[in-house]
Amino acid sequence: MTAEAAFTLTLARPEEAPLLEGLMQFYIYDFSEMEPPGSTGFELDGTGRFEPYPYLDRYWSEEGRIPLILRVDGHPAGFALINSHSHRDDGHVERNMGEFFVARKHRGRGLADWALHEILARYPGRWEIAIAQRNARAIVFWPRAIKAAGNVSEIEEIQGDGIHWTGPIWTFVAR
Repeated sequence: MTAEAAFTLTLARPEEAPLLEGLMQFYIYDFSEMEPPGSTGFELDGTGRFEPYPYLDRYWSEEGRIPLILRVDGHPAGFALINSHSHRDDGHVERNMGEFFVARKHRGRGLADWALHEILARYPGRWEIAIAQRNARAIVFWPRAIKAAGNVSEIEEIQGDGIHWTGPIWTFVAR
């Protein structure tokens, strides 16, 4: 990113659902490379697309769901989907990072960190971010980015129980 690149984070409007659906295809594609050999998940259908994300429509109809679009210089560059779902059996959170994606062109240039810090500033509360054990890049990114946010406290890492979640779960409070 050059110093002149403008990052923006906007609440997605219902008419932007097709944009999120398109970005979701790239997100799912990235996850597909993490599937173990022999897996039947993350297969392309007869039209060359992945199955649609099953909860996307709920982001405009259910309370507590927040769809956000990340842009660089006005161009779509990623998204964040926030909900209140906990990945722990006994967990309660106000905010959960349901999905988070930055297009490959914009990775490693500060957009993801900027977006997370902006999101935490706009949406305070008790947060949870669950990381799939197989997502090695995310396991490195999330704890560093969370700890670098200036408005977080009570940071704790919990291991998923293997039933509700497999992988680390980060909980914290954003003020």
